Amino acid sequence: MKRIGILTGGGDAPGLNAVIRAVVKTANTLFECEVIGIRQGFEGLLDSKGTLPLTPDIVRGILPRGGTILGAANRGNPFARRIVQDGREVIEDVSDLVVERIGELGLDTLIVVGGDGTLRICLELFEKGSPVVGVPKTIDNDIRGTDVTFGFDTAVAMATEAIDRLHTTAESHHRVMVLELMGRNAGFITLEAGIAGGADVILIPEIPFGFDSVFEKIQERARAGRYFSIIAVAEGARPEGREQIFRMQGDMIRSPRLGGIGQFVAEEVAQTCALETRVTVLGHLQRGGPPTAFDRWLATR
Repeated sequence: MKRIGILTGGGDAPGLNAVIRAVVKTANTLFECEVIGIRQGFEGLLDSKGTLPLTPDIVRGILPRGGTILGAANRGNPFARRIVQDGREVIEDVSDLVVERIGELGLDTLIVVGGDGTLRICLELFEKGSPVVGVPKTIDNDIRGTDVTFGFDTAVAMATEAIDRLHTTAESHHRVMVLELMGRNAGFITLEAGIAGGADVILIPEIPFGFDSVFEKIQERARAGRYFSIIAVAEGARPEGREQIFRMQGDMIRSPRLGGIGQFVAEEVAQTCALETRVTVLGHLQRGGPPTAFDRWLATR
């Protein structure tokens, strides 16, 4: 009997459990293959207790669940693993151990579900001779070679609902509401949710913005008697002539974390337009919870 391994790496996204379920059901029903789950991304391959058998009974009922029953790790790069040695942190390459472990487990194929970082690791393992297959996953919808990735539709739905809710309170109190959304250097979530939710201003990383045009739009609405506005801004958006804003700088292991552009925009608007302004950072609500019907379907495919 052939044996398949599956792991989920990087940040979670709605639809991961649907992928796991589809792999297990297809492998067992159509091909009579055994499926082994790897816990906590690539870290599970370095842990003697990091695996578990996956059967149709185990994955029953997980289709509508958010997250991943296998767990995930953002810091599990086997080519640059952070360890503590003699009281200090050092970086080591344990990829050979991962390749060896794949062989020890008798895996004919390892399915790696992840975003761009995880898929880069997948490629490097493939180049070292490991039988790996990558499945693209990200709420950001920015993986080359894909039209849409599962998790994106759910994130857009959540962001659109947030805009709908902010509209009512903004109109009631005559406020400018700034909503900061995820997406890193891609503005797909902000653009689609902004259009769907009827945002008055949409700011995305792909197009550096000028504050003058933002101010003019807000003031134009105020002159027309509409003293409220919705600004949807992607976390990676930046004003013309300025750098992106980070809430945490990166290092050789961790990527820098974007954040703060929403507050920056809100302060500039409040100062120039003399309107009460509030900022909302939707954050990980875009990642969590049940996937939409579309994401369940796409992940199952």
